[in-house]
Amino acid sequence: MHPLSKRTMEKLLEVTEQVGSVVWGWPMIILLLGTHIFLTIRLKVPQRKIFTALRLSVRKDKGAMGDVSQFAALTTSLAATIGTGNIIGVATAVSLGGPGAVLWCWLTGVFGIATKYGEGLLAIKYRVKTEDGRMLGGPMYALERGLGMKWLGVLFCVFAAVASFGIGNTVQANAISENLSLVLDGWMAPERTKMVVGFMLAALVGFVVIGGVKSIARWCTALVPMMALLYVVGCIYIICVNYSYLGEAVALIFREAFSLKAVGGGTAGTVLMVAARYGIARGLFSNESGMGSAPIVAAAAQTRNPVRQALVSSTGTFWDTVVICAITGLVIVTSLIASPEISQEDGGMLTKKAFGMIPYVGTPILTFGIITFAFSTILGWSYYGERAMEYLAGRRSIVFYRIIYILLAYAGATMSLALVWNLADIMNALMAVPNLVSLLLLSGVMARETQHYLWEKNLEEETEDVNLKG
Repeated sequence: MHPLSKRTMEKLLEVTEQVGSVVWGWPMIILLLGTHIFLTIRLKVPQRKIFTALRLSVRKDKGAMGDVSQFAALTTSLAATIGTGNIIGVATAVSLGGPGAVLWCWLTGVFGIATKYGEGLLAIKYRVKTEDGRMLGGPMYALERGLGMKWLGVLFCVFAAVASFGIGNTVQANAISENLSLVLDGWMAPERTKMVVGFMLAALVGFVVIGGVKSIARWCTALVPMMALLYVVGCIYIICVNYSYLGEAVALIFREAFSLKAVGGGTAGTVLMVAARYGIARGLFSNESGMGSAPIVAAAAQTRNPVRQALVSSTGTFWDTVVICAITGLVIVTSLIASPEISQEDGGMLTKKAFGMIPYVGTPILTFGIITFAFSTILGWSYYGERAMEYLAGRRSIVFYRIIYILLAYAGATMSLALVWNLADIMNALMAVPNLVSLLLLSGVMARETQHYLWEKNLEEETEDVNLKG
């Protein structure tokens, strides 16, 4: 590489890192968490209906309009959400923010349920039916039809389409090739492994995404429950092995989450501030509540009214953060206490070292989890990007989008992606802003729909015979 281009690349990396730290700084954290808390209060704590939501998520809403079942829409959303952020992100939060970050990450998920609920409600409320019978929706339609702000919907779609190429595709493909390179080390040269993996991954992604939302949903419905269950079983095994340290770990998490002890010589603030910063940031990044991606697929769900799908959508954050991120945090913290040789500063390696405690199968389970999580994320985000492109340039643009998406899956598996990671982080933050505008300005609509369907009607009885009126 020419020295000038190398210096240019280093400068670009530096600039994008600085921009990323700004857009994902305290203002964005406060805006997202503030929205979570505001909607929790405005909608009268919809988290109370989480068990009703879980029951609804596995039922078919017979006779309802939509492209896929509510469960298929949920698993597609979870496919895009449950990714390396759940495995690596929690470990990084603990490494940078200490054990207390686990509690703040978990609290972010609890409050984020209300935001994911609101996103699902608006997705159904403002979705449109195309001439060929497909259902389209998401923040862009809520902004256009609910607020008359099509220009802001266009901006959201631009950010979403770019983000789909980055965080949704290339960085996930890179995670797959990097992990398989380590597994096959000694069998094949790393560069050759990445080329082979890239070719196979591009072929598989192309095979799935060309079939559209129904094909993507079928694969996600098959993959998500299996990969999540296997990962959770592995985590539970480690927690059982470390059972004698569980009480100490929980006490440590709570103590450091609210500790006013100064860190970094006082320059970094208190333990509480550092734990909250990294725990909230990783929690928000992990569950995507408020980012605006999940409602795009929620709009395709077969449901009779907005509140039913809103409840189903809210379970995505429950599973992603309240369950999976929480047990990942417990695995890491109990392992840190049980094994002094594992250092908190090991960052993203914390989860790998914890799973290494499972004889023979621990590392393969984690590797399989990372690969399947990353692959399912590629599938889920392909749908988000397609809908964003269709909104921007019409249905004909989808063919070109799919070709580029497939080619980038290969590119992501074979190249270094530090710059792409930074750009993806920035796009994700920029996506959230238009979506949060729609959530906050249309909170009155959400409150009325919620009051009517969730609190005035006997939802428990009506879900038995699915006779809710749309």
